[in-house]
Amino acid sequence: MATWANLGLQDSSSPLMEQLNFFHDHTLLILTMITILVGYIMGMLMFNKFTNRYLLHGQTIEIIWTVLPAIILMFIAFPSLRLLYLMDEINTPSITLKSIGHQWYWSYEYSDFLNLEFDSYMIPTNELDMNGFRLLDVDNRIILPMNNQIRILVTATDVLHSWTVPSLGVKVDATPGRLNQINFLINRPGLFFGQCSEICGANHSFMPIVIESIPMQF
Repeated sequence: MATWANLGLQDSSSPLMEQLNFFHDHTLLILTMITILVGYIMGMLMFNKFTNRYLLHGQTIEIIWTVLPAIILMFIAFPSLRLLYLMDEINTPSITLKSIGHQWYWSYEYSDFLNLEFDSYMIPTNELDMNGFRLLDVDNRIILPMNNQIRILVTATDVLHSWTVPSLGVKVDATPGRLNQINFLINRPGLFFGQCSEICGANHSFMPIVIESIPMQF
């Protein structure tokens, strides 16, 4: 989960989020290099006194500053497209969970079992234990096995919601009348917190998501 004064991304808990972290750092490095280069050129233009009275056109430099940005964009586009396809890839899931957004709580159904469904409400501050997280803890957590492919089916009953768990790299829109799906794998045990990420009304801030990842016993 996010901690105090945390300005970066959360620690990854899935292979997909690791790749997203790497892509973020890769893109940020390219942006930093571009910013330094452009800043240096602008500084040199402002402070030097040299002029070229015979310079009427510069086809060579125009070719360079047209082709070079295109090559830089390719270095961003190809890893981005690879990640997009990885996020859409649905492997053979070990377990399927259906998540239904309501105003303002989530309900869940374990599709592989009969009559296994429950509602998940935020625990109010006045009912919270001393070791609970305000606005993040829920009365019924999602229990999922680690190191297993998990499929989430997401929909809503009333307005648009968004089922989001940042440390897993998961964000799926919950749309009434539509079933969206995403696949992920949790690679460590623990509690993973998320929230609705689509403004859905007065209590939008009060419908958190808590996943409890547990090791499988064989």
